[in-house]
Amino acid sequence: MSNENHSHDLDEDLDGYVKIDRYNPEMISKIAGHYEDILTQLGENPNREGLLKTPERVAKALTYLTHGYDLNPTDILKSAMFKEEYSQMVLVKDIEVYSMCEHHMLPFFGKAHIAYIPNGHIVGLSKLPRVVDAFARRLQVQERLTNEIRDCIQQTLNPIGVGVVIECRHLCMSMRGIQKQNSVTTTSAFTGAFLNEKTRLEFLQLISSKLS
Repeated sequence: MSNENHSHDLDEDLDGYVKIDRYNPEMISKIAGHYEDILTQLGENPNREGLLKTPERVAKALTYLTHGYDLNPTDILKSAMFKEEYSQMVLVKDIEVYSMCEHHMLPFFGKAHIAYIPNGHIVGLSKLPRVVDAFARRLQVQERLTNEIRDCIQQTLNPIGVGVVIECRHLCMSMRGIQKQNSVTTTSAFTGAFLNEKTRLEFLQLISSKLS
């Protein structure tokens, strides 16, 4: 999906993070037309009252759920980088994750925990959740999502180390296939100081602790 597919008349464009509330009519019409065919192939009547607007709604939902293709995570971080001589761990945990499995186009969702140790630069804390969103709002697998977040932070901030842990439930496991309702998939990715067992253990202990 390219930038030219989306309407440039957007409600919000802040520091490289775009919230999409308006859509390219031509693209929505094309996607909706395909969903009318899909409904027919499933044995439904796309002209019945309850389904009249469904193809358009699905088209708009998919456009929003995959709008991460039009976001540049590196630019998001660079928009709020500050020189700071802080050299201890910075952790943002329990970041909500909503993404779409590229194998079945079913949602997976959960939480991401991100830490880094600055090396002369820090980043505005709100930018880390926005980087997560920029990568998550694409067709994904959790393993790649974890690595992409890690690599973006490492390459942009050049910190002493980065740690990323993501915990998600996958509807492709809960609703189809093995139908295991309570399974959670955890992935992790580390660079630099977080490859050291002591630093990694501190990170894992911090993400499991609760505020009093």
